[in-house]
Parts: sequence; structure tokens; C-alpha cells
Amino acid sequence: MKRPRISMWTAVSVAPIAALGVMTAADAQQGTGYAPQIAQTDAPYVVVSKTIPQSGTSWDLHLVQTRDQIYVPMGIRKPEGDGPFPMILIGSGEGRDGITKIESGMYLYEGLMDRLLDRGYAAAFVNYRNEIPLIYNEIGRSELLFDDISGGSRALRSIPTLDSEDYISIVEHAKALPFTDPNAIGSLGSSHSGEMILKGSALIDFGAGVPSEPAAHEYLALDMTRAPRDESGREVQLQDIEVARSLANKDRAMERIRRIDTPLLILGRDDDHLQGIFELLYEWIDEAGKDVTYASFEHPQHGYSLLRRSGDDPFEPDEIQEQVFEVYMAFFDEHLKGIRPEITQVLPR
Repeated sequence: MKRPRISMWTAVSVAPIAALGVMTAADAQQGTGYAPQIAQTDAPYVVVSKTIPQSGTSWDLHLVQTRDQIYVPMGIRKPEGDGPFPMILIGSGEGRDGITKIESGMYLYEGLMDRLLDRGYAAAFVNYRNEIPLIYNEIGRSELLFDDISGGSRALRSIPTLDSEDYISIVEHAKALPFTDPNAIGSLGSSHSGEMILKGSALIDFGAGVPSEPAAHEYLALDMTRAPRDESGREVQLQDIEVARSLANKDRAMERIRRIDTPLLILGRDDDHLQGIFELLYEWIDEAGKDVTYASFEHPQHGYSLLRRSGDDPFEPDEIQEQVFEVYMAFFDEHLKGIRPEITQVLPR
């Protein structure tokens, strides 16, 4: 079995571990792997070259240092050449399964990534630590504190670190890569990963975001203890915008929304059990005067916008998926490439 290439790109000295096969700045500047400009990032990160077994498609696994100095994985593909390329981050659901989720995602969304590369975008499938349910509205942003307990050089955490902090670290990593345009980082996220885009955009700016079916109950500070549920008691029923409004804390939500400077395209799903949340989210972001667009499609599949491959079946998006793909790619083209659509498309509502 061929041994995978492992490399580390960093602005700090890596001489003590050079014997382990870690790439030094000098090696990188000579063209080994990508041709990174090391000074673009202060945080060391690990790169492992991999392939998708079914197709042989090459991709790189990045281990990205987070705010509290642990590492989260992301899978990256890029077009031929040095760039700089716009990049689209792809997220699906909650953080789980570590590298295994990345490996699975690189296969399931291979067709989507093929299309992005064909259009001149780099693409990444992302993951984060699993969420701590409903804690987002209970604590502030974590900080790294001086170690005044042991007197050592450790950095202590003020409070638990949230998955949204990992998302921010991923965006900042994407901006710092040597082959990306830091002003042209886009993000496409479904369900919980859609909410990650919202939480992230309240704290940092990036090129454009497409929260698709965003499970934004924490972001809008909904009181989920009062949410109606189905007969099983498991699935909340928030199809109605007025029901969602009655549970949400508008003052708290608007404080977050007013900090957004990232253009957003929110995608709903007509029969989704959280459709009222999607509509309320759009209404309040629009009320705040932000750059936001809304479209909703009728489709039976949760996460339909990501054009996910089904098992071993060929990659064959249906008519609605083709339509939504063109809608959000026109949005990304405009905000990440400066290409305005020739015809203003009437989006489904």
C-alpha cells in the first residue's frame, strides 16, 4: 500500500519534527505539494494526500487548528494551477465522526465538487466537533486565558468551545490558503451546517453564504420546550412562521443579525417541518436591511441542495436539484467572482 504524503505548512519553525516527514517552509517554497506562501497563516496545519476509492479522484485532507488548539478535519479539492481561486465550503448536518465523515462526504458530494471545479472554484467538505445542545444561548464566546494555575505555558479555556468556533477557524483557514482568494470564500451548508453559516457570519465576514434549510432555532433563540411536536414526540413541527415567531426571542436574534455583513441566500423547503423558521429568519434579516435573498423549493429530500449521491448510484440530480444548483451558483458567481447574471431570475417562494 502506498504511504500517504503527510505535510505541515506553518509560519513557525518545524525543525524539531523535520525527521518525521513534516514539510518545512523551505520545502514548500521549492514546490513540494502546493506552492504555499507560508506567511499567510500563523497556525500550523497537516495535509494528507488521499483518493476516493471508487473513482480514484485525488483530494487533500487538512487538519485545521481551532481556537482552543485542537484540530478538525476538512477535505479539499482545487482546479489545476496555483490560483488564487474562489472557494466554496460545503457542510452537511452536525459535526460527527471526525475524518470518517470527511471521507464519506468526499464520495457523496464528489459530483457537486466536480461541477464546482469545472466552474473554477476550489471546494471543501467540512466538519466540526459535535454540538453541545442548546448551550449557544447560555454562554459567550470562549477565550484563551493565561495559565495562572500551574505557572506553565498552557492556554486555558474560559468556557466550553462551541462547534461554531470550529466553523470560524475553518473559514479563516480557507482564507489563508495559498491558492485561494481570501475575499472570495463562500459557504453552502444544510440543516445544522446552515445554522453554522449564520452563527459564523455574526462574528466574521466572508464572501457569501447559502444556509440551506438552516436549523436556526438556537440562532433565533427559540424556546424549544414550547415547540409543538409530532405524535412520536421527537420531531418539532414549526411549518408555520407565526408559531416560530411566538417562540423566538426577536431582540436577541436581531442583535446577532445586525452584525452580519456577509451576503446570504436562504433556501427553504416547502414541506419541511422547520419551514416557519426559514421564513422567519429571512424576514428578520431583511428587516435589518441586510443583503439577503430567499428561495424555497418543493422537494422530498432533506438536504436536497447539496446534490448528494445516493449510495452507489450514478450522480444524477433531479430537475429541482438542477434548478437550485443554478440559483445558488448564480449567487456565488455574483458575490465571489463579480459576475452578475444577465437575466434577473424570479426565485420560487
